[in-house]
Amino acid sequence: MNEILEPGMMVRHPGAPEWGIGQVQSRIGDRIVVNFAEAGKQAVDGKRVELQLVSE
Repeated sequence: MNEILEPGMMVRHPGAPEWGIGQVQSRIGDRIVVNFAEAGKQAVDGKRVELQLVSE
């Protein structure tokens, strides 16, 4: 699912629900940068983590 992510999409990190909802900033290959409400900007390894798309 990570391969469909584009900047602006809203996601959750399944392993860190306390981070809240995040907005995808960029995706280059398997490196996804997300700005989370409660954790700030985080780089996520898309090979290890399948981010969950949030429908608004």
